[in-house]
Amino acid sequence: MNGSKGPAVGTAFHPEADSAFTMGTRSSVRPAQLARLPRRRRPGMIALAVALVGVGILASTALYSATNHHVSVLVATVTVPAGSVITASDLGTASIAAGPGVRTIPTAQARQVIGQVAGTALYPGMLLTASELATSRPPAPGQVLVPLPMRPSVLPASGLSPGDQVLIVATPGAQGQAGSSSTPPVLTAPVAGVVEAVSPGVDTDGFKVVDVLVPTANGAAVVQQASTGQLALIMTRRAP
Repeated sequence: MNGSKGPAVGTAFHPEADSAFTMGTRSSVRPAQLARLPRRRRPGMIALAVALVGVGILASTALYSATNHHVSVLVATVTVPAGSVITASDLGTASIAAGPGVRTIPTAQARQVIGQVAGTALYPGMLLTASELATSRPPAPGQVLVPLPMRPSVLPASGLSPGDQVLIVATPGAQGQAGSSSTPPVLTAPVAGVVEAVSPGVDTDGFKVVDVLVPTANGAAVVQQASTGQLALIMTRRAP
């Protein structure tokens, strides 16, 4: 025991590092560095991206403007026969997306419309335009208004409306029939006219009165033919 050559009791033993081992450990291994790739810039691609972004912004702006460009315009709230004076109670407002080809009357011009005459029949919800208004009631120059008493049985089953275009024709009955007459008819040819108004019901004699606008030159003959009760109306065109 005393002859052994181990370390003396009470002293620290520090083993020396093996230099050969140390040289082969990780401390001697250096990580490989990757070469940096050259940075490529493509001005054409950048310009294209910027252009696409700009186009998208413009398209979004145009779509927003188109869908939100609403204006307040005048509409009819009740049926207004052609030739009737337009009152405030006949008008209402609506908000619409007005396109370049839509001709309407702004709500701000309501006072200018009140008191004018409906040039054509107006119906609820119908947009008002300047072409449907007139400054005076019919008859216009060159026209006369003729009231025609008509039996409901000789009128169209679908009815007549203001603005309908008609032909007034004489209907002489054969001798021996009710209403027949040996007197030749006053109207030798049909007379074109436009329905101005139709009475809502029949009078005490069972007639409906149809106001028709006819040329001034034919007014007297139409009245004389109506007095015989031998006439009929042929519709040629419905009011638009």
